[in-house]
Amino acid sequence: MVNIKINDIDLAVEENTTILQAARKLNINIPTLCHLSLHVANEKNHNSSCRICIVEVAGRRNLVPACSTYCQEGMDIKTHSLRVINARRTILELLLSDHPLECVTCDKNGVCILQNLAQKYGITDNPYKGELSKDNTEEGSIIKRNNAKCILCGACETVCSKVQTVSILGHRGRGFKTTIGPAFELSLENTPCTFCGQCVSVCPTGALTQTSSIGKVWKLLSDKTKHVVVQVAPAVRVALGELFDRPLGEVVTGKMVASLRRIGFEKVFDTDFAADVTVLEESHELLERLKEKKNLPILTSCCPGWINFIEHQFPDLVSIPSSCKSPHEMFGSLVKSYYAEKMGWDPKDIVVVSIMPCLAKKYEANRKELSQDGLKDVDYVLTTRELGKMIKEAGLNFNDLPDEDFDSPLGESSGAGVIFGSSGGVIEAALRQIQYDLTGEVKNIEFTNLHSLDGVKISEVDIAGNHLRIACASGLGNARYLLELIKSKKDHFDAIEIMACPGGCVSGGGQPFHKRKLSKTIVKARRDGLLSEDRNKSIRISSLNQQVNTLYKEYIGEIGGERAHKLLHTVFFSKEDE
Repeated sequence: MVNIKINDIDLAVEENTTILQAARKLNINIPTLCHLSLHVANEKNHNSSCRICIVEVAGRRNLVPACSTYCQEGMDIKTHSLRVINARRTILELLLSDHPLECVTCDKNGVCILQNLAQKYGITDNPYKGELSKDNTEEGSIIKRNNAKCILCGACETVCSKVQTVSILGHRGRGFKTTIGPAFELSLENTPCTFCGQCVSVCPTGALTQTSSIGKVWKLLSDKTKHVVVQVAPAVRVALGELFDRPLGEVVTGKMVASLRRIGFEKVFDTDFAADVTVLEESHELLERLKEKKNLPILTSCCPGWINFIEHQFPDLVSIPSSCKSPHEMFGSLVKSYYAEKMGWDPKDIVVVSIMPCLAKKYEANRKELSQDGLKDVDYVLTTRELGKMIKEAGLNFNDLPDEDFDSPLGESSGAGVIFGSSGGVIEAALRQIQYDLTGEVKNIEFTNLHSLDGVKISEVDIAGNHLRIACASGLGNARYLLELIKSKKDHFDAIEIMACPGGCVSGGGQPFHKRKLSKTIVKARRDGLLSEDRNKSIRISSLNQQVNTLYKEYIGEIGGERAHKLLHTVFFSKEDE
């Protein structure tokens, strides 16, 4: 242990503890811009590029960055001395001197960390006048980049390189012409970008934002020749409330459904229904591979960011993910086939909108192979943030709305479908189904060792005499670790779940921004919300969803059969040479 003093408070901390970490133990808020939150980076980032976290250490001539300075025996630290405050104010003034100050029209307005710090430190005028960086927004991409708003903090580069290990963002140029982006000024579409959106999540100023489809969806909602239906992913319902000052992790399913109806969607469905379908198809596929003892481990295929990753980074392994489409793509396919037939609608007149916690879903919806007879399975994807904007634009008082239920028959779901939104949930849902298929029992269905927020989770389970070795990874850096184990044959697994975003969909790139940064507390609250909804469900195993059984009986036929493969399965491609 190391004994230090912070603001005249004695504290003992472990060796290799930074001043920032030590201050947080005392609830002392040291501002940060470039430093990533604990839940994302596990303190892997010591950028020290923004310098806004500087503190004063007795006996040292210069102020030091709290995020990268380790505590030493006897340190006497002042986090908010007059010298520190004046230095932080100057740093902020210099950052703002090259900033467009378009706060009213910025996506980060109200939750911009730079904006909030400027208010906190009383900056009402800027003494540093001069040329501004040019706005060279990259249009046409899922993720838009505006270098005029970039403060070169490097948070996006850190999360892309150190956490996700995709490594497509970096500093380019020198001096005033320095920017952050892909090498050779390539567009993101022409790089191995997975569109996970974590760079958007950690950007403190709105230099990175998503491309919005709100305008297109509003226009379609007023088109009386179209049947515009909507589906909502599980992770949305435990985060949407944050945009309306509801408690963290509160399940707002009923009010969310009510708001979507009032916005004008003809039918409001639950992606969890398709998650139950995914469980039946994926667990069937796993059991078939186990019987044949080949093409193992099976890798879950629900996360499009992770699928982009394997297609670019591990093209020799593209045969081992499950061939299942992701739940929202399955849903779109079913709406334009099964549901269209049931309602007597022409599939050409149906518009499927998905509300997702994810930016990669926007990319996924445009994949050519995810279509039937020339019609895309899903037409438009809106994020949780975009839905929040639409609710506010519609003038709805979200907190006063009554709780309403999803429409049938694509609105019924089990608890197994709900937990898809958190790391470990997809594989747990499959294990529940396998256990039920092999034993017929509906007990001990929670695999609680899969509920943690650890980046890599390894578990061994015994089901009806079958010993299964399971792994879960959230965050693409952790996915890389597991894939390297598979390639090197240093470990054996029967099934692996991978989610691109740390913690799973609950911390997806399309989830609400926060005035500070996405913390482990927020992610845990969202995960706990999903677990509570699962436990409150009367049905917690996918095959006990009677509406899913009706779907197979009336339309699809056998699980894993010919029509199931046509509607619910897909193929993946090597993108090594793209």
